[in-house]
Amino acid sequence: MPHFVGLPLQTLLTIGGVAGGLVVLLYILKLKRRPVPVPFSRLWERILRDKEATSLFSQLKRLLSLLLQLALLALLLLALGDPRTAQNLVEGRNVVVLVDASASMQATDVAPSRLEEGKRRLRETVRGLGGDDRMIIAQMDAAITPLSTLTNDIGELEKALDSITPSETRADFPRALRFATDTLRGLPNPEIIVVSDGALGPAADQLGPVDLSGTKLSFVGVGEGSKNAAITGFSVRRYPLDKSRYEVMLEVTNTGKEDMDLDLVLCGDGALTDVARLKLKAGERLPRFYPNLSGASRTLEARLAAVGDKAEPGTDLCKPGATVGGDDLPADDIAYALLPERRRSRIQVVTTGNMYLEAALLLDEYLDVTMVSPKRYPADGKFDVTIFDGISAAPTPGSGHIFYLNPTGKDLPFTVDKEILDDDKNAPLGFDEIDEKSPVVRYTELGAASVWRAHVLKPEKEDKIIGASVRGPLLISGRREGHKFVAMGIDLRDTDLPFMISWPLLLMNTINDFVEEDTGYISSFSTGTVWRVPAPSQLETATLVEPSGAERVIPVQDGRAVFLGQRSGIYTVRGGGEGDKYETMFAANLVDPFESRIEPQKELTVNGTTAGEVSGFTVGVRREIWAYLLFAVIAISVVEWLTYHRRVTV
Repeated sequence: MPHFVGLPLQTLLTIGGVAGGLVVLLYILKLKRRPVPVPFSRLWERILRDKEATSLFSQLKRLLSLLLQLALLALLLLALGDPRTAQNLVEGRNVVVLVDASASMQATDVAPSRLEEGKRRLRETVRGLGGDDRMIIAQMDAAITPLSTLTNDIGELEKALDSITPSETRADFPRALRFATDTLRGLPNPEIIVVSDGALGPAADQLGPVDLSGTKLSFVGVGEGSKNAAITGFSVRRYPLDKSRYEVMLEVTNTGKEDMDLDLVLCGDGALTDVARLKLKAGERLPRFYPNLSGASRTLEARLAAVGDKAEPGTDLCKPGATVGGDDLPADDIAYALLPERRRSRIQVVTTGNMYLEAALLLDEYLDVTMVSPKRYPADGKFDVTIFDGISAAPTPGSGHIFYLNPTGKDLPFTVDKEILDDDKNAPLGFDEIDEKSPVVRYTELGAASVWRAHVLKPEKEDKIIGASVRGPLLISGRREGHKFVAMGIDLRDTDLPFMISWPLLLMNTINDFVEEDTGYISSFSTGTVWRVPAPSQLETATLVEPSGAERVIPVQDGRAVFLGQRSGIYTVRGGGEGDKYETMFAANLVDPFESRIEPQKELTVNGTTAGEVSGFTVGVRREIWAYLLFAVIAISVVEWLTYHRRVTV
């Protein structure tokens, strides 16, 4: 006996009784004829006798038409009840599909790519959903992104499949599994289907292993090859004292199982800078260092091309879209870096005269120096850096970052303490402790400097001590109201520091640290991480222009534009309004050796449980009785229409 899982039987009977009565009533009203007087003649007697002979047949035709209408009504009511046989009353499956969209799924060992092959196979599974099954599709990369609701609507699920796009990050497998288990919690017949090449890592995070007890795990494995060489490290920086030249550090890794011959190409601003022939053994990691390079002013790219690849002789590999690679994963064959813009920095020097300071500032041709006496401070215009030499003054809005030399007075963001002298033969006055990680003292040897007189500086809690003697701090740094400062409690005439290379290096390092606030960001970011790009602290949002040209609005927090980066290339960040516009560029790269190891896994094991094959999804017509009932309604309606117009049931 069928069971109704739609409207209950009692409701169906009530609706059927009311609707059936209305159908009969309307049919009776339709048969009532209006009497019309007509001329009489004996000629009509014969016609009337023929009509009486066929009246019984006419009544039968009218009854057949009524029965057809009642049959249509009965079928519609049964469809509303959604009748099911006892064997079909079992609850359907609830399925979460995790589609791996990480960088390794862009491998082309399976045409056109592993991701597209996985989507093709998953499409067959979607079309095999049962009437009671429900499925949700989610993209798995550095984040987990659900692309559909938990539904059995095949159209919605196929649309979700089409929206999956590859990223250039590692897949966060534990997070994806926790999303799946949270979605399926409390639902009958839970199942997780993972579509991947299997390079997912352990299914555990800081909370421990993911518990999949009671949940069926299935695996759709894609991929065949493992040939790949990748750029797994790439950074560049200008020389502090010669910004027309730069140095490059990169690393190339052969993650495959066979030796490879490669051409490593460096491109500066789209033009060829250097080419090197490499021979990498299977599994070898080869670091490369390029000192004293020139020829690029803004962008730098590193490209790998297999020797004997498809590129024709003479092909310019620095051209956009040029053939690179020759392995199974082209995504990690290109890396990008951005050189700091070589703009002239405006420096304001407030001093009564100091030849040691003035001479050091002449070493950098990209410094636009304005000398100002204390009485004429501030000078006209807006400056990047202001140097106070032996004086103190309240910084004006256009002063930029501040470098204090031998600070005195009260208008200071720190406290100048007691004067100390080099009067202890057993403990010469100098820099006894130095913060080697500070960019201010990069490449310097402050510990070798002798000091005859100095003032101890007292920093605030958030400030940093860069250099100190045993008697107190002498070199500190900090930030006030969005501007940085560095202070040295020594007069240049009371030390031999000006006669050492460390003094101009210290000065240039300080200016570079002010003007180029974060050299690490300028070179490149790594995909799959949250990027914090320096931006004006007064901004609340900024516009991010992706390498594809797409734009999106991102938040700015504490002077950093925050964004989860998932693709490599050159980005632009814009913000501000008229008269106060801000724009900066940065690069991002896929430099993940784990993701570049593209050998596919035949099995997927999660905490000791091996995933099975996907089963129970058969492409075909869903066996739901209500669908057949609606089909019968359509068929009977067609029959009724044909018989009516052929005057069979009229």
